[in-house]
Parts: sequence; C-alpha cells; structure tokens
Amino acid sequence: MKVGILGGGALGLAAALRLAQAGQQVNVIEREPRLGGLATGFAVGPTSLEKFYHHIFRTDTTIIGFIRELGLESRLLWGQPNTSTFADGRIVSLGGIPDLLRLPLLPPVDRVRFLAGMAILKAIPDEKGFSGWTAARWMPRLMGRRVYDIMWEPVLRGKFGARADQIAMSWLWSRVHERSLRLGYLRGGFQQLYDALGERIQALGGSITTGVSAERILTHDGNVVVHVDTGQVHDFDRLLVTLPTRLFARLAPALPAEFVQRYPGPEHYGAHVLILGLDRQLIPGVYWLNINDRDLPFLALVEHTNFLPPEDYGGLHLVYLGNYLPMDHPLFGQSETEVLEAFAPSVARIRPGFDRGWVKQHWMFRAPFAQPIVTTRYLDSLPPHRTPLAGVYLANMAHVYPQDRGQNYSLRLGERMAHLILEAPTRRN
Repeated sequence: MKVGILGGGALGLAAALRLAQAGQQVNVIEREPRLGGLATGFAVGPTSLEKFYHHIFRTDTTIIGFIRELGLESRLLWGQPNTSTFADGRIVSLGGIPDLLRLPLLPPVDRVRFLAGMAILKAIPDEKGFSGWTAARWMPRLMGRRVYDIMWEPVLRGKFGARADQIAMSWLWSRVHERSLRLGYLRGGFQQLYDALGERIQALGGSITTGVSAERILTHDGNVVVHVDTGQVHDFDRLLVTLPTRLFARLAPALPAEFVQRYPGPEHYGAHVLILGLDRQLIPGVYWLNINDRDLPFLALVEHTNFLPPEDYGGLHLVYLGNYLPMDHPLFGQSETEVLEAFAPSVARIRPGFDRGWVKQHWMFRAPFAQPIVTTRYLDSLPPHRTPLAGVYLANMAHVYPQDRGQNYSLRLGERMAHLILEAPTRRN
C-alpha cells in the first residue's frame, strides 16, 4: 500500500516506522522544517533544546522502547530533580515524602490526607470510576477542601484558567497515576529521536517531506488525494491524518456535515513559552516550579539546567517560563521583548536580586492546539479513528485520553494506528 501520513510528530512517525517495517510504502508530510511536533528542538550552543519543555518518566515504556530500538539508549539520562511550588510568595519543596510530611502549606492532619490521597490515586487501576466527575468535585471528597484549595485548585486554575472547575477527574487521575518521581531526558535533546525515526523510515524505503502543508484532502476512484501548498498532488491508498480534528475538518470538504457536527473535536489551549538563557543559576536545586500564586503571568518555571549541565548549552543556564492559554489570549500577540519585560518583575519576585542583565539570550515559541481541555463530556466530541472518507484515518493528541498529552502516549497511539491500517481490508467497498 501507499500510505500517506500528515504530521511528522511522535504519533505520525511511530505509525510510519511500523508501516514501513511491514513493507508498506510510506510518505510523511510535515509542515514544519523539522520533525518532532511539539518536541522539536532548536540549537543552543553545541546542542539542541526543545521549544517546549519535555522529559519522560520511568513508566513511559513505549518511548523508552523506541529509544532503545534506535540505538540512543546510551544518551538517556535518569535523575530525580526537585519539584517545588511557589505559594504565598515562597518556594516550597515537593521533592519527596519527607518534604511532604513537613509541608508548611498544610497542617499535619492535611499532610496525611494529601499523602494518603496520592497513594489511593496511584492504586486505582483505571479511570472508569471517575465517569461524570470533575476534579473540583472529587478531589475535595478524597483529600479535603483545604488540601484541594491549596495544592490542586491552583494547578488546575493555572493550566485551564476559567475552565478549571470543568476538568474531568480522569485527567487528574492520569497525571498522578501514570507518573514517576524519576525523570528521564535524552542528552542532546529529543530532536535526536525524531531525526533517527525519520532516517530509519527512509532507510526502509519511506519518504519524508518537510516544510510542506496539506491544503486539501479528497477521495477519488478509490484513492485518497492530498493537495499540498507547493502545487503537488499526492495519491495514496490510505491516509493517516494526525492533525487536530478541527483542522482536519477544514482540509476535508467532503466530510459529511453530520460527522463534523457530531465530532467537532475537543477544545484546546495553545502553548506559549519564553526561554531565558542566563549567565548564572536562577533557583539553586529546583528543576520544576509550579506557580500557585496566580498574579504571576506564567504557570510554571522550569530550570532545565538544574537537570542537565549548562556545559551542554555553551554554559548558558536555561529557564522556561510556560503557559497554556486560550489561543486568542493577548500574550500570543505580544513581541518577545514585550513578554520579557512583562515577565521580568515576576522572575524577580521568585528570585530576589534577579537582574535583566543576567539574560544573555532569549527565545519565544507559540503553538496552537497544544493542550486538550478534558471535560466530563470530552469523549462525546472525540471522533472515531475511521472517518467517513474511505481510506482516511484520524488520530491526534486528543485521542490519548485518559492519559495527558505526551511523547510516550503519542508514540503508542501511532503504533496502534499502524496496526489498524494494516488490519483493514485491502479492497474498499
């Protein structure tokens, strides 16, 4: 079969590799100049850094398997860097059970409820018992109102803003249940993984086309026809679309109106990050800092070089200031300099003495459709993988439910989609 894949992120590349290994003729079409999707890197000093912060967990067995398969395991670094929270104007460590047992944000009885609740969430095997429940209703019953208000509501509010009270408990359960304290990172950047996937696909006879956007998806005489912005037309036996559902609907005018109305796809927020390259460490010993004080203009501060050595990046200390926001939020329209000037006073609140002169380089990146908004009616809007267009399949980040978006689950879904395409009848009725 000739199989086209729209999207060269983790999902599309995993599907392409498995299809190519099964002897199919694969063509990946990616609109960006590099493969990797939200995990795409850019050059910082002698190495590559992701545009949006990334790491993996010990429980991420699928991506670990791909790393091994592609000969990159020697570059996989594991550690347990500190996670903290900024609340009431101070940094509080959440790094381990000893920190949580003396957590100053909670009285002793609530610390016990918090730890017991975390253990219960770890023990619950799946999300089925949370059907219809929001995190805002379920978590206070488990851990108490005070624990929810201090430890969980700020996280949900920071990530989902006005939608925080609507977020499904299944989403929060997954974040607790599926994650480990030990974190992994591919030294040299995850771009290596996606470049290696592309090279392996090409070695198996597949093709990779970057810097090209699909403009229209049609079906004709049993084939799938894709028009791209270079004027070329591609014919495929099967097509896997890994783009957001709403974008797919715009590209495929022959989709039945009732399908588009029935399955609009979930809403998403966009991702926005400002990355600072500093000449010194910002917050000693803290890798990930949740921002619970909501008058600050970002939801997380991630000091990447408190996990990886600054020497990997030409001596720069790298700090992400990240947000997930509605895609019409004013921040997306501001210049890099405007955002830096707006964020600098808040950085100084977290690290007294911070000076704008510490910033030697800075970068800003934006991406639409980066965070699905997982409400209790989420599955109602999620389309099936087999679309009404013969030979056309749809799978995207929203389909990894109940897991949160991430490289591991996108790679796993890509493998599943390859199996689904291979198992479909060769002839279509």
